[in-house]
Amino acid sequence: MEQRRQPPEYILEVFADPTSVKDVVRGILHTIFFHRYFPTIRPTTMEILDLTLPFVADPELVTLIDTRAGQLMRQLSSTSSPNHSVRGQMAVQFFEKKRRKGGGLGWFTSGTKVEEEVCWEMWCLEITLATPRTEAERTKVMRAMEMTLQKTTMKIVTVVNQHKDHIPPITTSESNPFPYTITLNPKIEGWARPAGMYAIMKGV
Repeated sequence: MEQRRQPPEYILEVFADPTSVKDVVRGILHTIFFHRYFPTIRPTTMEILDLTLPFVADPELVTLIDTRAGQLMRQLSSTSSPNHSVRGQMAVQFFEKKRRKGGGLGWFTSGTKVEEEVCWEMWCLEITLATPRTEAERTKVMRAMEMTLQKTTMKIVTVVNQHKDHIPPITTSESNPFPYTITLNPKIEGWARPAGMYAIMKGV
């Protein structure tokens, strides 16, 4: 029986305040998909916290990203407190379609080919929402947001440039050869990591 390898998992730290969290998450998701979305698209950009980030102008993907970012913002805002930071999680997974022999649930399925989706890459966003109480805290939070967003987007670029061997070959004529999901609060082992308000970026 073929042993399935675990897909590479990349951890991204996200830090924002309630007014910026949706846009920051949108910017990070679009940066990921800009490098992992294979259909032909017209390059365009978006401005977030004085940073120019890529934008994938595919209506279906834009809607999904906006929906998930909005859901995350509402979830974090509903539990936010001026006395402590709040954390949330999001996962982006890319899949390839593989055909394998059926499991033989009956004589008519034995030996037939069954299509399944196998994850080949995962991006895990660990979001920290901070609620500043004073003008000094707002200034500090703004600087931390800008620094973290820049480091996170640079990490994405570093990962996609250095890690390419695991990308499956394109074997379909479909416009999007690799299905994807964006999941809020995924149940993934190993995600219980303590982090402070100003998280340190994990290395690649």
